[in-house]
Order: sequence, then C-alpha cells, then structure tokens
Amino acid sequence: MSVLQMLQDRSNNTCELCGSKENLSQYTIPPSLNENVANDVLVCKTCLEQIEENVAMDANHWRCLNDSMWSEHVAVQIMSWRMLQRLRAEGWPKDLLDMMYLDDEALALARATGEHEDEANKIIHRDVNGVILEHGDSVVLIKDLKVKGSSMVAKQGTPVRNIRLDHENAEYIEGRVDGQNIVIITKYVKKS
Repeated sequence: MSVLQMLQDRSNNTCELCGSKENLSQYTIPPSLNENVANDVLVCKTCLEQIEENVAMDANHWRCLNDSMWSEHVAVQIMSWRMLQRLRAEGWPKDLLDMMYLDDEALALARATGEHEDEANKIIHRDVNGVILEHGDSVVLIKDLKVKGSSMVAKQGTPVRNIRLDHENAEYIEGRVDGQNIVIITKYVKKS
C-alpha cells in the first residue's frame, strides 16, 4: 500500500487540517527527506497553497486548526502548530497555542523550520548571487565539491533538486547528488 493510500485510509479521504474532501494531495512535512505516514499529511489544495505560501494567508480558513490540533497523529499536530505560529499575530491562534501540547520530540520537529521565530530572527539562506533559497528549490553547483566521508566528487553544473534548509545555519543546505544525501555550502550553489 502506498503512503498516499495509507493517508487516505487514516483520514477517511478528508484534509487532515480543514476537513475538506476535494483536491486532496500528500504533503511531506519539512525538513523530512522521506515520504512516510509519520512525516506526511493529507491536505486539500487550499491548505497546500497557503502552507507553501503560493497564495496569501486566509486567517479565517485556519480556524479549523481548533479541531485538527487535537489529532492523534503527530504529523497533523506539527502542521497545526506551524500554521498557528504563522498566524499568531491574529490573536486567536495564540490562545490555541497556549492550550496545545506537543511532546519534546514533536516540538523539536515543529520548530525545525523556524515558524516560531520572529521575522527579524529567522535564518535566511542565500545562494552565491544573494538570491534567497527556499525549501524545495532547485540549485546548481558552481564548482566541484569533494563530499566528506566519501570518495565522491559532486561536479560543477550538477543540478540538486528539492533542497532542504538547515534551520540552524544559513550557510548549509541538504540535497541529493548521485543518490546520496549531502550537505552543501550555499556559497557553492546558484538557484536554478
């Protein structure tokens, strides 16, 4: 059974955040690199577009988090916490955050993307040209890089798709090169 099928079974074919039954898709919670039921949620198109910040946030849409934050599934709790953090300036999300409980491990995962940080304190990743890098972007290596702990050399011009950001250091990103996950220094890449 695929991860998508397991999520559909788990959620009874509804968005695990807002309860919609239309335009559902699987979303892997960053910074996870692997799709699995523990790291993924089933979300509708409206939620997904706002999670990925492709459209403006509609605070009223997210009032559904009052229910989903109590989900038995940790991935749903983490996404609820992150979206409440993004909306905390609205006022009502702060009350929900005060009621919400995540164990230490789940809270560490929830904080991994820096949603709880004020904008001034967030770590910003930039490529060699100063362009801001986002989770999921594609980059190209601008020089040959030796991979520590390996005899592999990542060649100049190699594309790296679906990068992950290190939320503790603005100089590091992660990506797959030749089937291997590696850490890359941002000054050796340019956004493609």
